[in-house]
Amino acid sequence: MSYAVQLTRSLIFNAYMYVAILAFGLAFLIPAIFSERAAVMACKSYCWHIRWVASWMIGLKTEYRGTPPTEECMVAPKHQSFFDVLMIFGALPRGKFIFKSLLKYAPIVGQYGLRIGCIPVDRGKRGQAIKKMVADVEAGRARPGQLIIYPQGTRINPGVKAPYKVGTGVLYRELGQPVVPVATNVGVFWPKRGFLRKPGTAVFEFLPKIEPGLEVTEFMAKLEHDIETASDRLNKEAGFDG
Repeated sequence: MSYAVQLTRSLIFNAYMYVAILAFGLAFLIPAIFSERAAVMACKSYCWHIRWVASWMIGLKTEYRGTPPTEECMVAPKHQSFFDVLMIFGALPRGKFIFKSLLKYAPIVGQYGLRIGCIPVDRGKRGQAIKKMVADVEAGRARPGQLIIYPQGTRINPGVKAPYKVGTGVLYRELGQPVVPVATNVGVFWPKRGFLRKPGTAVFEFLPKIEPGLEVTEFMAKLEHDIETASDRLNKEAGFDG
């Protein structure tokens, strides 16, 4: 398939994703107001639909490896693009994100995020942000589910090294929950910036969980090693050699 054709398909797909957000958001609006379960169903339906459309419109298929957790825990995925947000939420029975506070004002996305139990956190000074994050998570623990936090805090392209933020380690220590690392190669096909989406198979791999009890520094070192090693392997499997 030529570059021009793939780029055209990518542009159509990118536009369709936003149209679909509006369509799904409005279709489930009334049920979601009265039922948190309906809001979760709306988000999961959107994730499944976009993955399905991606498989035939731009040739991007998805594959899960490992066992998604079903118990109360933290989930720490590698973050490479918007597409991996859909993949991780679609795989978990009751996922809820820690996300930037500004997102709660985003039309539809912010309202549904709050409705399903996501936790907004202001990005101020690091110490204050961590304290607030812990307090907000503690306040929301009555809602069952898997708490999703991106340990690098932002999208990182394949092959780019970026530090893992200590906030994940603080939550690990304070909450006393196991953490499930998750590796991916989705950035090979869906880069952080740009409009082109490449055909292939985006893999999401759930790795062995890290049990509570480690010191924060030891935990952070293991988390980074496990995610980066597995993600590098998946990148190479997808043909990335950067």
